[in-house]
Order: sequence, then C-alpha cells, then structure tokens
Amino acid sequence: MTDHKPYTPPKVWTWDAENGGKFASINRPIAGATHDKDRPQGEHPLQLYSLATPNGVKVTVMLEELLAAGHKGAEYDAWLIDINKGDQFSSGFVGVNPNSKIPALFDSDTGLRVFESGAILLYLAEKFGAFLPTDIAGRTETLNWLFWLQGSAPYLGGGFGHFYAYAPEKFEYPINRFAMETKRQLDVLDRQLADHAYIAGDSYTIADMAIAPWYGRLVKGGAYGDAATFLDAASYKNVNRWADAVLARPAYIRGQKVNRTWGEPHEQLPERHAASDFDT
Repeated sequence: MTDHKPYTPPKVWTWDAENGGKFASINRPIAGATHDKDRPQGEHPLQLYSLATPNGVKVTVMLEELLAAGHKGAEYDAWLIDINKGDQFSSGFVGVNPNSKIPALFDSDTGLRVFESGAILLYLAEKFGAFLPTDIAGRTETLNWLFWLQGSAPYLGGGFGHFYAYAPEKFEYPINRFAMETKRQLDVLDRQLADHAYIAGDSYTIADMAIAPWYGRLVKGGAYGDAATFLDAASYKNVNRWADAVLARPAYIRGQKVNRTWGEPHEQLPERHAASDFDT
C-alpha cells in the first residue's frame, strides 16, 4: 500500500521541465536543434558520435570486432556526445540524427548518415560482410534477435532501470510491473541459450553485440545498482554463461571503453581516433 494520492491526468498534458528525475534536463517534448555547433570530422571514413551507454557500446564493440577480424576499412573516429550537456541537441548532431539520440554514424565513403543503434549494426554488417550470416535461415534468426532487443530494451532501461534506479521516488507498481517484464525477457534469453552457444545459433553475430551491453551487463551486476540481486539474475545460468564469454572478448573490452567518461581511469576513453589510443 502507499500513502500517495491517486494521480488524475489533466485533460491536456503540459510539460513540467523539472519533472523526470536524474535525466529531467535532457528530456523534452519537442525535436530539433537548440544551438548551432558543427559536427567534428576526423580522418577516417567512419565517424561515430556517441556515449558509452548500452546503445553506444553496441556500435563500438562492432567496430572493434571488425578491426580485430582484419577489416581495416572499419577504422573510425569516435567523438564524445555528452548528453548531460545537451550535445545531442546541437545542429551538427541533429544533422546526423534528427531524433537527437546516441549513437549516430556518418560514412563519408557512401555519404550516408545512419542512426538507431540496430540500424548501425546492420549497416556495418552488410558493408563489411561480417557477423551476419549470409544464408536465409541464419540471417533471419539473427535479425529476429536484433529486433527483439530493439523492442525489449526500452522495457529494461526506460522501464525497470528508470523506476528502480533513477526515478526521484520509489513506486511499487511500476517497479513490480517492469521487474516482471525484465525477468520474463531474461527467461526468453535463458531458454534460447540453453540450446545455443550464442543468441542466434553457433556463431557470434550482431545479435550478441546488441544484447550483451544490456542483458549481459545486467546479469553480471553492471547495471542499475544492485538490480542483479533484486532480479535474482544469477538464476539465469545460460545467460550468465553466455555473458561471461561475450564480455571477455578483447574487442568487447576495448569497445566498452570508447566514449566512456566514468569509472576507473583505465576504463575510460572519451574519444577514439586510432587503435593506439587504448594504450593511453
């Protein structure tokens, strides 16, 4: 039970700029740029504008995996977009992503902008012919899980994570609602991984790269404080086995550092313009 009075929605919603908890300052009900600032451009064809949130890590892991596999054309510049400072609302960033969300990619080889993390993974997989099976069955199953993640992660992050860790007050109903859904999703993954080494089968694909920064990180205790204990994440044995394997990959370890500005110094690489940057 709660002592809070029931909320009655007004006839017409109006924006309270102070409402929203930790991330109130970066959320608004309108799109478009708030200020002029040019988009930086490095020497490589692939220009990434991002932050090391789970969605950003998907892409930097993919790029590091491509480089590790010998695709020299995957060299990239990674520019930090500090969402707490409103970098995502600059005119330059809005030019590559009108949705003002990280990550965004510009490929000067093709002149194309690519936004939405799942779209970037698919674009890079097709450009370099890597981490996406070419047979119809394997490709379809990989895309099934890629799009599963794109539809499921908002319930984990914007749902469970927000109300459990970031909301200005704790409310039983939304925490219970989204904890139940998160555990259901973990069970979906656990059942799939009971019979497969990786998410989409026996091969490591963009599906694993998409899902690991969200659900792999969650079960290993890297998300939302003590959420792994709260959700009894250790009970999902197959997800944990898979997470241990994926998160230990050298390219994953490198990728999760890129555009990261928190944690221990050795875990951070705010910008990345060459492989040698990791040495610093």
